[in-house]
Amino acid sequence: MGSNSVEDMIEASSGVHFSGFHMDGLESKNIEKPTTSPGAENVHKQPFIIGVAGGAASGKTTVCDMIIQQLHDQRVVLVNQDSFYHNLTEEELARVHEYNFDHPDAFDTEKLLDSIENLRHDRAVDIPNYDFKSYKSNAFPARRVNPSDVIILEGILIFHDPRVRELMNMKIFVDTDADVRLARRIRRDTVDKGRDIGAVLDQYSKFVKPAFDDFILPTKKYADIIIPRGGDNHVAIDLIVQHIRTKLGQNDLCKIYPNLYVIQSTFQIRGMHTLIRDSLTTKHDFVFYSDRLIRLVVEHGLGHLPFTEKQVITPTGSVYTGVDFCKRLCGVSVIRRYNSGLKS
Repeated sequence: MGSNSVEDMIEASSGVHFSGFHMDGLESKNIEKPTTSPGAENVHKQPFIIGVAGGAASGKTTVCDMIIQQLHDQRVVLVNQDSFYHNLTEEELARVHEYNFDHPDAFDTEKLLDSIENLRHDRAVDIPNYDFKSYKSNAFPARRVNPSDVIILEGILIFHDPRVRELMNMKIFVDTDADVRLARRIRRDTVDKGRDIGAVLDQYSKFVKPAFDDFILPTKKYADIIIPRGGDNHVAIDLIVQHIRTKLGQNDLCKIYPNLYVIQSTFQIRGMHTLIRDSLTTKHDFVFYSDRLIRLVVEHGLGHLPFTEKQVITPTGSVYTGVDFCKRLCGVSVIRRYNSGLKS
């Protein structure tokens, strides 16, 4: 493969920083072949879509917030299924206390699918802001959501429709004991919403619990990951975030070349990339921050070189066990043909 084709592929993959090739002949499994279709250069990076389901008051929102907090250096957006409730008709409003908000038919799944498809194709969408007092989705201005690296879909029945499930890269079910969910719901509805405890219990026994048994619990089988205790399970959430970061670090080039390493994106790296891409950046700053980025690439590459254990005597006479290079170093500038890489 010529250097020009490598440059074109790297230019087409935005937001990822490449450390270069490690030529030790790593084992390759399930590697996708490079596409040769005419429109391949127009393919954009698909977002990583996570579905989070579970019963009402199971801790879904807490889990989502913790994932978002740990992915602070990525573009993450949360889309709630609650935003896509149908507007109630006049007849339904007259008997609103008999309306089952935990039934699959209560949601406008077609509009949810349309919004997800737009986000997947790098188009901003307006998410409805559903008003639970007027039971209308147009009572408040819609929330503008821009395309992101990670899209989290959260809702009690987010796994119910197979078309929505097929769009997800990861499916999480938050599994919390029924007594805990009921206690949380009573506290939330009586304290936050000012509802009578009798009405809360009546709704729970009439709609919430039957809907959980009939519609929500059966979707648990579709989950890739089941989190007991919800937001209290910090170990599970840490492992999920670690997996997401691994997936975000992969792109089409990683699938084509199994021996390609990718430097994890940070605010520092994205800030320097912003500066060198800014047309108002001076030549001095461009060279300065380009050199800093190249040094990061070189330092990351050195970490993949073969080392051997070595013991040395310190000036105080102590023995220190460290490492030493196994082989001599050779630097070759392939992607960029100026001397900054070798200078670093």
